[in-house]
This record gives sequence, C-alpha cells and structure tokens, in this order.
Amino acid sequence: MSDSGGLERTLRDALRGEVDFGAGARALVTMDASNYRRVPLGVVAPSDTADVVEALRICADAGVPVVPRGGGTSIAGQATGTGVVLDLTRHMDALVSVDPAARTAVVRPGLVLDRLREAVRPHGLVFGPDPSTRSRCTLGGMIGNNACGAHSVAWGTTADNVAELEVVAYGGAVHRIGTGWAGAPAGLRELVAGNLEVLRTGMAAAGGAGDAGGSGPAPGPGPAAGPGAPFTRRISGYGGLDALLPERGTQLARAFCGSEGTLGVVTEAVVRLVEAPAAPALAVLGYADEGAAADAAAGLLPYGPLTVEGMAEDLVPGAAGAGLLPRGAAWLFAEMPDEAAARRLARAADALDALVVADPAGQRALWRIREDAAGTATLLPGGGLAWPGWEDCAVPPARLGAYLREFRALLAAHGLRGTPYGHFGEGCVHVRIGFDLVSREGVARFRAFSGELADLVVAHGGSLSGEHGDGQARAELLPRMYGPRVIDLFGRYKDVWDPRRGMNPGILVRPARLDENLRFEVLPRTGLAAEVARCVGVARCRSADPGAAGVMCPSYRVTGEERHSTRGRARLLHEMLAGELLPDGWRSAEVAEALDLCLGCKGCRSDCPVGVDMAAYKAEFLDRHWAGRIRPLAHYTLGGLPGWLRVLAALRLARPVGALAGLPGAARLAGLEPGRRLPAPAARPFTRWWEARGGTACAAGEGVLLWPDTFTEYLAPQAGRAAVAVLEAAGLRVGVPRGRVCCGLTYVSTGRLDRARAVLRRTLDAVGPVRGPVVVLEPSCAAALRADLPALLPGDPRAARLAAAVRTFAEVLEEYAPRWRPPRVDRPAVGQTHCHQHAVLGDAADRRLRALAGLEGGLSGGCCGLAGNFGFERGHLEVSRACAEEQLLPSLRAAPAGAVVLADGFSCRTQIAELGGGVQARHLAEVLAGALPERNPPKEPAERSL
Repeated sequence: MSDSGGLERTLRDALRGEVDFGAGARALVTMDASNYRRVPLGVVAPSDTADVVEALRICADAGVPVVPRGGGTSIAGQATGTGVVLDLTRHMDALVSVDPAARTAVVRPGLVLDRLREAVRPHGLVFGPDPSTRSRCTLGGMIGNNACGAHSVAWGTTADNVAELEVVAYGGAVHRIGTGWAGAPAGLRELVAGNLEVLRTGMAAAGGAGDAGGSGPAPGPGPAAGPGAPFTRRISGYGGLDALLPERGTQLARAFCGSEGTLGVVTEAVVRLVEAPAAPALAVLGYADEGAAADAAAGLLPYGPLTVEGMAEDLVPGAAGAGLLPRGAAWLFAEMPDEAAARRLARAADALDALVVADPAGQRALWRIREDAAGTATLLPGGGLAWPGWEDCAVPPARLGAYLREFRALLAAHGLRGTPYGHFGEGCVHVRIGFDLVSREGVARFRAFSGELADLVVAHGGSLSGEHGDGQARAELLPRMYGPRVIDLFGRYKDVWDPRRGMNPGILVRPARLDENLRFEVLPRTGLAAEVARCVGVARCRSADPGAAGVMCPSYRVTGEERHSTRGRARLLHEMLAGELLPDGWRSAEVAEALDLCLGCKGCRSDCPVGVDMAAYKAEFLDRHWAGRIRPLAHYTLGGLPGWLRVLAALRLARPVGALAGLPGAARLAGLEPGRRLPAPAARPFTRWWEARGGTACAAGEGVLLWPDTFTEYLAPQAGRAAVAVLEAAGLRVGVPRGRVCCGLTYVSTGRLDRARAVLRRTLDAVGPVRGPVVVLEPSCAAALRADLPALLPGDPRAARLAAAVRTFAEVLEEYAPRWRPPRVDRPAVGQTHCHQHAVLGDAADRRLRALAGLEGGLSGGCCGLAGNFGFERGHLEVSRACAEEQLLPSLRAAPAGAVVLADGFSCRTQIAELGGGVQARHLAEVLAGALPERNPPKEPAERSL
C-alpha cells in the first residue's frame, strides 16, 4: 500500500480510535518542543492496545514508519515523524489502578504525570521523577526519554521507577517485559550473551575511557552518594542497555526506558511509587558565582537531599534584590525531608547566605522561579531568543564547576549566549543558547559548536543527554561518547526489536544530521513568522492543573484538543506561513477554525513562559483573512459597538432599543448567538451625567483623567459615577477627556486593524498632551490602551505616552492618594479578575486595596468565558459557559453568605448575571462608593425623560 489515502482508509476500517490524515491534524504534530520539524502522513489516536496493535500491523505492512507521541514536550525532535504519529493522549490516558500497599500504579502511556501524582497523594505516595513539565508531560513520554526531574538525587530516573511494561512492536507483536527474559523479542538474549564484554566495559566507559579510547573517567551506574560517586545521568543512546547483564538482573523494562520510541510503543506500565515526605523544607543557599555553587553541589549529597538545583543571577535577574533569594549571584535549592534537616544543611554548607523555607506557599513561590526557567531561559537580555538543542548535558557532579567554567568560555569563543541552570546535584545542566538557526552561517556555527561541546562533555566523563534523550539534536554525536563497538551494538539492539526499522527512524540509531529538518528554515522573513517561532512547545498552555497556568488556555481546558491550545494555534500559524501543508495562506480554513475558539483572553501573553500573544496573532489573521471580503455580521455589530452605542445615545433611543434587546430573536437579527440576551444600553451615558452634574471636560494632565470607555459610558455608567465619588473622596481632582475617545478594543478583537488605527489616531488627537494619570475602569480597555495602542501605532510618540499614563482604578488610588484609606466593608469577596487585567495590567494594587477595605478572599482565576465579543458570537455558547464552569461559577457557589461579588470587567459581570443564579457582580468602585460615609451627597442631576 503506497498511497496515503489507501492507508488512511485501511486504518479507519480497522481502528475504533480517530484517524486523521487531514492537513490540520498533520500540521499540529510537525513539531515538538525542539528545533526540528518533520511532516507526517497522518495522525492516529488509538482507543486502546488493540488499536495500537492494528495500527502497527497495518503500517508495517505498508512500510510506513510510526512515531509514538505523548504531550509533545520532547526537546530533541524525537516526538515528530514522517509516517504515522500515534497520539496517545486522546484516549490512552487512564490511571488503571493504584496499589498503596505494594506502592505501585498501573498507567496508560497518555496519562499526565500530575494526574498520577494527585491520585496517589492521599496515600502519602508520589512518583519520584518530576520534570518541570509535569503538568502536561505523559508517563509514556517520560519512559521514552527516561525523564528525571529535580528529585532524581533521591528517587532516581524514570527507569529506576518502572517495574513492568507492555510494549507493542512494529508489526503488532505484544511483549510484556519486566525482569528476566520473559517477553523478550527473539534474538535479544543471544545478542546480550555475545556482547557481555562490550556491555561491561564499553557502556561504563561512556564519557571517554575504554571503548572510546579516551583518558577521561569511567563512571558507572548507581545511586549518587557524594563526591566521586558513580555517575547516574547516562541517558544518551540506549544508555540502560547494560541493565540486561546477568549480574544486574536482566532488567528488560529498565533497558527499554530511554529508547525514544525507536523500539516499540508502550501501551501500559507498572510504575513504582515512593513515600512522600510529610513536611519537606527548602534550603536556598547563596554563592558568589555559578562556579562556586556548582563546586559546592556535590558536597551536599551526603546530607541526604531530595533535590539540589542550581541557577545563577542571569536566569533570575532582580530576584535577589527583590528579597526573594538570599545574598549571592548564584543559588542552590536543596530540598530536605524536614525543616530540621534543612537547617542542618544550611549550617553545614559553605555558602555566603542561606534561607530556610518551611511554609508550603513560600516553597511553591520559589520553585515556580525554577520551573519557569525552560521558558525564561528562552528570552535573552535585549529581546533575543535562545533555543534548545543542548538542553540537558550531564557530567559527574564533582566535575560540574570545572565543566561550567569551560562551557561558558566555549560560548564566548563562538559569540553565543546562554543561561545554564539545572540539577546540579546530579551534574545535569539545562541551557538554551542564542543560535542563529536561520542563516547558513548561523547553522554552520550551530553545527561546529555542537561538536566542540560534545567533546567537552565527554572529556569531563559526561553524557550528551542527562534526562531528555538525544533525538535528532545529539544522536549524530553519540560515537564521540560511546565509540564504535557500542554504537554497533545499539544498531543491533534496535534491529532485534524493530527488524523492519519502522519505529521512529532517524532517531538514536542511523540518525539524521543535527542540522537537518530545522523548523525555522521553512518560515518567511515576516514579523508574524518571528512571533510564531517564539513558541518553543513547552506547552504550559496544555497544563492539566486548572490553576497552574493562570488564565491560559480557556478553550483548551474545555475541549482538550491540541488545536485549541496556544501551542496548537501557533503550530498551525507556523505551517500556514510555511505554505507546505496549509497552502491557502491567510485564507486557511484550518487556521480560521482553530482561532475561532480563541477567546482573545491574552492569558498566554503573561502565562506562556515566552510570551506568545495569541490574541494579537488572531487579530492580525482576521485582518488579513477577511481583507477585501464581506465579513460575518458579528464583526460589524460587535466590532462597531462603540459607534452603534454612540448613535443610539445621540438619538436618545437607549430605552426602546434596550426593550428590543430583551426580546427573543434580537441576538439572531444582529448576527449573534441566539441563546444570549443582549445587554441593554443605559438610559443616560456617563458623560451626560457628568455634564449635568456640572463637571467639565479637561485636557489630559489636569488632575486625574477618568476615561469614558465604551462600557462605562454606555452600558454601565454606574461604575463611572461610583469611581468619581471614590476618587473625590480620596482628595483627587477628576476630569474627563475632551472629545470622543475610544481604545479601539472591539475593532482589534474582530481583526479590523485599519479601523482600529484610525480610531486610535482620532483618540490621540482628542486627548492631547498627556501629563498625568489616565484611570480606565474597564480592564479590557485599559489593557488595549497600554498594550495594543503602542503596538498598532509604533511610530506615534503620543501612543507611548498615553499607554504609560494608563492606570487601573486601584493603581491610581495607590499611586496618587497613598495616604487615603478606603471605607471598611469587612465582608468576604468572590468574583472574577478580568483576564486582560491578569495578563497585561496585573492585580497587585487591587488586592492591596481590597485588603485595606476588609474585602477578604481571592477572586477567581481563569476566564469568565464571555470575553467581550467571543461569548456573543454564534457557535460559542457552549464553550463560553464551560469556561465559566471551570473556575468562576464553582467559586460563586462556594461563596460564604454575605459575600461581595466583584468583577471590574463588564463581560465578567454580564456572564455572572446570566449564569450565576441571580447573583449581581459589581465593580470595586461601586462597592467602595456604597460604603463611603454620607456627607450630604449631591442630588442626582435631573435630565428630561428620554
């Protein structure tokens, strides 16, 4: 069977799971978290082991290669392939069983690690390996890459924690392997028996001695115990192959770990669990520099740490000065079983300064610094980007300081920049390097540097991969580490398992060159291409923990589909710009479909470690997608909302239109979701109230300028009136801008960018010179002025000045009335922090203001799901409501009696009013205004009946 259409039909007929050979499905899996890109024929999401058996049988008969894929967070290219990609996350993600007494669990390969950890936590157990991607990486991927994480000092690698595996080989044969020869493929026992000497000497010589003929140390496997202990991070190649030696118990499952999908597909695993410490404590040790911290790491191992993590100030600039870390320019994070042990370690360590943290919340805050490093290290000072490729080399811990000094010197010699950090207790160093992977000269430098770095690692007795596998990034260099006899044995080992060489070819054995298949080479030199390339595939947007990633990505949390994640959308845009899989360019239906469920929440702007801003990308796509064509009606009704509301107010039609808005079918006539009730415009706009009260328009710079955003002006003027009362009570002089002003938000969110620019230019003309604060009550409008305005008008200096002047309600009180204290409300508070405020503005000032007012309790994270125009557009109602159910609505149901419901965003208040069971949310200004003491309040200014 040579044609992909025939293969697709055969797979569809034989499998119960999904089979998709469409361009969109293929585009989503062309990349993982590496620098590489391989285009597959199709994607299969098997429903169970039987489906995997059939898929591997059919593909083998057709001569089509197969690559298994979990969370797609592999950093060396091993989760991409040119044949059929098996997506094991869709259906094969079960936790089959847990045996607390035996301390084991049975898992399917697509199970996300954090789900396993949550399930066994009530038993006081944990799965030891814990990579920083644990909220989205899968157990199958961890087995494939022999993942480790921070706690491997105490609990070892994934291979150390796997008891049995069910494996399906290319062709469909099923093997159940553990310890002993049961389940082994034919010929494996004979291969081992004929190569005992190579396994005993060549494998242990990895790093420069014996088989490779070098003079470096020859560390062997075993637990780390202190300086000079055996080296435990030899993950490169089939690094566990010597586990098949008779004196090591013929551990078939252990040897299979780290095979990167090149031998077969894991369909079930029995994993070992360990007892979790009841009250671990963290000792943070400060050192003069990175080398000093690295030199000290091995000396901490005899004290029994659970982790010894290291980083330097170039990874966390400003953290020490902010009081988050002890004195020093580099730090070791040493987690200990309890506080007493942490304090003993801190006293014994030869550190400049030390901090012991026993409070769980404080430890989580410190660990977040470390866990975000994979993304943080991608951002170089000055705005450049660094890339994976040399993410996890490892050397014996006693050699780490010397290695890092030489590594920094090698970077400098090549004119490269990178920020090392990692598992210093095991000598494993993560680093992303500012390679130029676009130009011919840059790629040549990448290749030359890679060879020299491999030699440096080997000279220090290390491993090219310390936990994430070699993939395409380093497999070509494995002969420098192992030598010809071991490399030959690797090839024969693969061929025993995979004689037809159909499992993930080009990886580990007979590998592709490290400078082939680079994902950047297919992109045009455009602005959006550079932005889309920022997505390195860390996949925090796919987090399994609702609170782990703040807001992003609401639609992915609802659908669970890769195309609705920030990463998935970035990949589709990447392929659209490349033009190979998605040749329709800006008219691409696949991209339009994926972006349709993007709420524009901007959560990825802050929660993505590399700041991917999908809302901005969506706006540009819609702008180009609909260029020269008639748009959907909603783009005119919702996108032109400020203009429509202004006309209604000028004609004094707010009341009759408001009555019509409540009628069934009104939304359908406007091209909107018929299941939504349209909000009614206010009878009197805010500025008309302001003028009737005697207020005057003023230029920016005369006191505090209160911005009459569209929502405050026409839909919720009560929030504006309340803000005036509070700001004046705080002693601030309040004015409003002269002329018509608008942030352009609705035009941006519907992709009418030229119209948005015109509106913003007119607004800048109306506002005039800005010399003082501009307080914007609607968070989405404040975010648009602060972020979108300077991005859309980069050449207009007025845009930058206005953006810098924008303040939220809480910010302006804190900054310009610092001695004023709000009235005490003294009630619990629940509600929603607007997603744009979370992403662009921050809510620290709001939290402090609420605390001063006695409004206790935190507001909900996530997104309300209405998200401006999103929830009113046709086809979005179900997703919109499901987003609200993720965090917001449960928090309202759990609210204590008498709680104040807060939501500064008009969308959030609208969603709460519709779905909250009669609850009415208010802007913080309204709550504070209602608690102000009565001091002869002015009469409401009269206005003739409308």
